[in-house]
Amino acid sequence: MLDEVVPFLNAPALEPGQSEVYLLPQVAPEAAPLFEHCLRAIAHASQYGAHGLPLMGSGDWNDGMNRVGHEGRGESVWLGWFLVRVLTDFGALCARRERRDLEQKFLNEVRWLTGMLELSWDGRWYRRAYFDDGTPLGSVQNEECKIDSLTQSWAVLSGAAQPLRASEAMEAVRGQLLRRDAEIVLLLTPPFDVTPRDPGYIKGYLPGIRENGGQYTHAALWAVIALTRLGLGDEAMELFHMLNPINHTRTAEGVERYLGEPYVVAADVYAHPMHVGRAGWTWYTGSAGWMHQAAVEGILGLRPYGSTFAVDPCIPPMWPGFSMEWRIGETRYRIGVENPEHRCRGVVSAALDGTAVDPGEIPLRQDGLIHEVRIVLG
Repeated sequence: MLDEVVPFLNAPALEPGQSEVYLLPQVAPEAAPLFEHCLRAIAHASQYGAHGLPLMGSGDWNDGMNRVGHEGRGESVWLGWFLVRVLTDFGALCARRERRDLEQKFLNEVRWLTGMLELSWDGRWYRRAYFDDGTPLGSVQNEECKIDSLTQSWAVLSGAAQPLRASEAMEAVRGQLLRRDAEIVLLLTPPFDVTPRDPGYIKGYLPGIRENGGQYTHAALWAVIALTRLGLGDEAMELFHMLNPINHTRTAEGVERYLGEPYVVAADVYAHPMHVGRAGWTWYTGSAGWMHQAAVEGILGLRPYGSTFAVDPCIPPMWPGFSMEWRIGETRYRIGVENPEHRCRGVVSAALDGTAVDPGEIPLRQDGLIHEVRIVLG
């Protein structure tokens, strides 16, 4: 697929003082393999500011923070952790394509960028960003948005943060951003309200609504996956239960408060005192895919890798085990996981149709048959 030739698009650059423009880009006469498109995207993201972090521009994942770096000097800590993950994974892909020069280049950049990111440690968690004038965001120095969940989760998901700091950062998420009374996981706190510094249109939402200090489910599910990467099965399951819409509608009182469907994921859930626990937009959110990934790959540990797959669960230790059936094409895998020692994680043995196999590389046989997989934790 990476060798598929794809055309570029043409569109005029923004004029000075212009923050956005709506237009229909034109297909350019120039084309290149998708691999080259990826390299150009990485190069565009690898532009760094005064703190050695990627420039934020008019928003990163959180497009509501569109005035943090709109003058071209603001930097995103989250984008730094995300870029570390991209560079690491794409470097491995370059190695498989015999591009050792690119692999080494990306590995060197990962080492350098990780060092810069560690300088954004704020004492108990990682900062979120830096404004154009260098003022930190997501710091104890701030009256509003002292902590943002994104940089904590992605410090873990990057696989590069110092382990003790990554654990402490996720502890801060659980301590600062969980609202057990309302069963929501906040994106940031406190919400933007009266701060004279303008982070962008996120401040246009009432405090506790959508990205402005409510639950943004997309980010909350990243926190669940991060907890599974740390081996914290109880904690991951607690957050997952909070995010599961069916748990918000188990009672008539819950239905009246949530006001969303119990069978689809809500993009956001409000924390505003007048609407606490109310679902925002449903049916359109990419959070649904992340919830599936958090459940199947993060908690149950089923992860396909081309011609093989792995089963590496992270579950509450009270679970004696679980079973699942995975259908891929016409083939079915009946997977049974046993947890006799009541551990969160740690596979000690795996067998496919009665034969011992590597639990990280279980052969994927698309032969139309039913296969039995037995996994033992310990």
